[in-house]
Parts: sequence; structure tokens; C-alpha cells
Amino acid sequence: MSNARSWWIAARPHTLWAAFVPVVVGAGLALGDDVFRWDAFGAALMGALAIQVAANFVNDIFDARKGADTEERIGPTRVVATGLLAERVVWTGTVLVVAVAVAAGVYLIVIAGWVIAAVGIASLLAMLGYVGGPKPYGYFGLGEVFVFVFFGLVATVGARYVHDMTAPQEAWLLAIPIGFLVTAILVANNVRDIDTDRATGKNTLAVYLGRNRTRVLFGFLVWGTFITILIFGVVAWTPRGTLLAVPAAPLAVPIVRTIHQETQGPPLIQALKGVARLQLLVGVLLAVGSALG
Repeated sequence: MSNARSWWIAARPHTLWAAFVPVVVGAGLALGDDVFRWDAFGAALMGALAIQVAANFVNDIFDARKGADTEERIGPTRVVATGLLAERVVWTGTVLVVAVAVAAGVYLIVIAGWVIAAVGIASLLAMLGYVGGPKPYGYFGLGEVFVFVFFGLVATVGARYVHDMTAPQEAWLLAIPIGFLVTAILVANNVRDIDTDRATGKNTLAVYLGRNRTRVLFGFLVWGTFITILIFGVVAWTPRGTLLAVPAAPLAVPIVRTIHQETQGPPLIQALKGVARLQLLVGVLLAVGSALG
């Protein structure tokens, strides 16, 4: 396998929509409020993607170090565990990508103030703490909480804030369904890996809850996404245009069905990709609806 291909795998491109979507929704809200800035959007997007890639690199390193990525694991190749890239090389890549995130963050601090510095530092610490350190929270059932907070609330509200240094109510409210869907991506990943995670001592929330209750959680997150969008739009707490995302709900039916019925790797991998695509679609529709008002 080529070196470039190994780095592409390590970056986990199918996960990058989780970083892209909140920035696009924040931009849509800014357009609707007539405060959109291209430079703020570009810097926020670059920083968000860089932090996501860095998080994926760090996850690859520490999961390999802790023995979580065994041969029995079902899912995409992990580059450190399989020897495609050495740990020290991936650390070097992580530092470079974090440098990109810091550069974007410095620019955002210049245009939007020191609140962005606090957000950036907290995001970096959360990235390192997910699987790193003596007590990684991803190994103690807290991964979903941090994903909802940082990839839902913080990312969406922060992406709106950088345009004019305000955080209006609709940004906080739309952060909830965005957070639900990005958390559903992690839940789909963890329900797929539940057996191997349990065997290697990686105690995700899915391991604690068991397969059946994790499936219920997945359904709650997916359907909760569309229920909150519908309620917020109907009562005009968010722009009415955000109701454009509601007709996407039927696309969730086969994904939820797969998670509830399947235990084998290939169907669950397809469900994971499906919920990532659903998040992208819903995010784009929310962004367009917010821009239209």
C-alpha cells in the first residue's frame, strides 16, 4: 500500500463530515442574519477539519498502543496497529495537522476574540483525552457525551460566533439535532465494535449498555434529530426554512433497521456510512434553510 494511501486511511475521510457539517450550519445561520464572512467560514472549516484529522490520528495511535485494534476487529484498517505507518510517524503528522488548526485558530482569535482561544484549547484537550492519558474518557463510556458537546454544541455555536461575535438562540437550538446525528455516528461505530471492545477492555457506552439498549439509544438520537428540527421550526424558534430537513427522515428508516437487526460487520459498516451521509444531507438542508430564513 502506498504511503499516501496509508495517510488517507489514517485520516478516516468518512468521518470528516462530522467536522464539516457544524461549520456549514453556522455559515447558513450567518447568511440568514446577513453577517456572513468568507474568511471566518474558511478559517473555521480549516480548523475544524484539522482537529478532526488530528483526533483520528491520535485515536489510531492510542488504540494500537492499548491493544484495542486486534485482528478480530471489524471495520476499516488502522494504520499503526497493522504496521502501515509507525507510531512516531503518525505523531509527526498529528503535530503538523494541529499546527494547521492552531494557525486557523489564531486568525479566528484576531477576528472574533479570545472566546475562540478557549474553545480551541478545550477542543484540543478533548481530542487528546478521548483515548489518551491515564484515564481516557472514550474507554469509560463518556465518548458520546463529549462528541455531542464538542461536535454538536461547541462546533455549531462556535461556527456561528466567528462571523460577528454573537451566539443567537437558533445556533444553540440547531446544535442539538446536529449533535444528535454526530453522536449517532459514534454509537453506530461502537455497536459494530461492541464484542471486540469488550474483549480488549475498551469500555465504550455500548459495552456498558449492551447491544439492545445501544440500539434504542441510536434510534432515539436519529429520530430525535428530526423531531427537534420539526418542533423548533414549527414554533419559529429556528428559521422556518430549516423545515427543509424534515423530509429527509425516511432515509433514516433503513439505517435504523440495520442497526436494530444486524450483528455482522459489513451491514453495520454500511449503516455507519449511511448515518454519516444522512448527517451531511441534514446539515446542508439546515444550512440552506437557515440562509433562506
